[in-house]
Amino acid sequence: MAFRHTFWSLICLIFVQNYHGTDLCDPYVWLEDPDSEETKAFVEEQNKITMPFLERCKVTEKLQQRLTELYDYPKYSTPFRRGDRYFYFHNKGLQNQSVLYVQDSLDAPASVFFDPNALSEDGTVALKMGRLSEDCRFFAYGLSSSGSDWVSVHFMKADGDLEKLPEVLDRVKFSCLAWTHDGKGIFYNCYPPQDGKSDGTETTSNINQKLFYHVIGTQQAEDVLVAEFPDHPKWHSSVTISDDGRYAVLSITEGCEPVNQLWYCDLQQLPHGITGLLPWVKLVDTFEAQFSYVTNEGTVFTFQSNLDAPRYCLLNIDIERPQRENWSTLIPQHDKDVLSFATCVNQRHLLLFDLETGAFVRDLPLDVGMVSGVSGKKKYSEVFYKFTSYTTPGIIYHCDLSVPNPEPKVFRDVEVKGFNKDDYQTTQVSFLPDVAYLLFVRHLGGVLAVANIRGGGEYGLTWHKAGTLGNKQNCFDDFQSAAEFLIQEKYTTASKIAINGGSNGGLLVAACVNQRPDLFGCAVAEVGVMDMLKFHKFTIGHAWTTDYGCSDDPKQFQWLIKYSPLHNLPAPPYSGPPYPAVLLLTADHDDRVVPLHTLKYSAALQFGVGSSPQQKQPLMVRVDTQSGHGAGKPTAKAILEDTHIFSFIAETLGLDWRQ
Repeated sequence: MAFRHTFWSLICLIFVQNYHGTDLCDPYVWLEDPDSEETKAFVEEQNKITMPFLERCKVTEKLQQRLTELYDYPKYSTPFRRGDRYFYFHNKGLQNQSVLYVQDSLDAPASVFFDPNALSEDGTVALKMGRLSEDCRFFAYGLSSSGSDWVSVHFMKADGDLEKLPEVLDRVKFSCLAWTHDGKGIFYNCYPPQDGKSDGTETTSNINQKLFYHVIGTQQAEDVLVAEFPDHPKWHSSVTISDDGRYAVLSITEGCEPVNQLWYCDLQQLPHGITGLLPWVKLVDTFEAQFSYVTNEGTVFTFQSNLDAPRYCLLNIDIERPQRENWSTLIPQHDKDVLSFATCVNQRHLLLFDLETGAFVRDLPLDVGMVSGVSGKKKYSEVFYKFTSYTTPGIIYHCDLSVPNPEPKVFRDVEVKGFNKDDYQTTQVSFLPDVAYLLFVRHLGGVLAVANIRGGGEYGLTWHKAGTLGNKQNCFDDFQSAAEFLIQEKYTTASKIAINGGSNGGLLVAACVNQRPDLFGCAVAEVGVMDMLKFHKFTIGHAWTTDYGCSDDPKQFQWLIKYSPLHNLPAPPYSGPPYPAVLLLTADHDDRVVPLHTLKYSAALQFGVGSSPQQKQPLMVRVDTQSGHGAGKPTAKAILEDTHIFSFIAETLGLDWRQ
């Protein structure tokens, strides 16, 4: 501990930044350099304390054994049809990465189409995205290493011997993959080369993303630049090819807010094909609302939108009569429910409405839970959808809309060995399956409560905006109210409440612990955003200013400084109420919420709160290697991480193992 205190007193005198007349010391700014010897030493010393503690928790061995048993069940994705074949992802149980399978019919035997597990021994190379060409001749797929958001795009033949092609697309991040219907090439996004490394351990800002077109059989250096935004370096774009293959529909965003500009290009009007910057037509040239392409009939396009509809609606826009007064509502927003997705199938059905009239076709009866996957295309009559909940690992339904009175049928029902969902009760209270949570309930005597707080998208745009920007405190208030509700209803007591969240949820956990340390017994914050004054300076953080605001703005600085986890920790000597047990998690290849957030917060937490003689509970940080923000994490790493999290909770809350 001493070396952290020494660095603090030394560097605090140097790193002071003025924010609109307010001087703030940044004593742990040295932890922003992931390659410095000081940062490496800090991480090493932290793990020397944390890892032995986690490994010696009294339930660790049983937890890991039982988690491994529970993880070992077959997992299936929603199947999707391409041409005459069906594709789906399947994990036999403990494979580090799910495998893509193909079958010639729903009753035919399946064979391996692509196995990411063959790419690395430890499973740290993951399939990030994959797209089959419209004619099913080629497969484009993105690979990421160690959990980084950086992707390299590769190509293979999708029929015959599945031959891998030599070309590779680099510097790809937050990209679309959109094949033109002639099967000759694909649209994708990438960033220009940057100084220094770009392997997922860097902190440099991601700006000036560009849109390219790659022709199969050529090298990346020959790719055609089709859209760029030099006057708007923070813009991101994504292309969708229309169902008829004629139009490239371009969505442009400037952050995380659900708004976008909408441009299009008529590919049939290019006499020499795609040879340079495309002649984009700006259908929507403001960031007023969100418009998501659903389908089109000739020049009449259907979009899912929140324009004057916070719970979303479907709009029809004829691009030959693009003036707003000519737009029409196909399906208005519901009085209560949110229109979360729309898919066109069987030529004329929008799941599940009629495309021409908007008339309702049929209901899909579901229990408390969520539709976690839907697949269907306009030219096919079939649709698949997957239902999951905390007690249902996955039921996949198949429905053929070409038959009269179509009835969804169970296509595949996944079961977890030794688990009976009838032993559990799922209740939604006004105020999703995860085997680790089930284990917490079954073997540690826990109750799982998920708080739907303002700021999420589950109740539409109004609900989302009520927890963003200057309203961010509502999120923390709602979460703390949920904890108070559990105490009031005698589910638990404050000393037995463990809270957990990741990314933006990690920010939530840390802010709530700072504001109400007396309300919780244990807090686990995974890859959280902790420095709200500087987050926009690193990798893709600038995109979050639409949700959080930015400290460069005097008014928004006042919002952020009030709840920023790093800046609301007490300085020593601390004499307030003890903090709950705290476990912070980050990873060395997290290039979305870079590790410096967690490292700086943990240093300040240990130095400030840890100085109190009343602080008996541990304040720890776990830094994983060859891992990122979470996507593509190998099964073995996921099991170990869950083991450590729930071992920490059990140890610090005094929970015993139950058979």
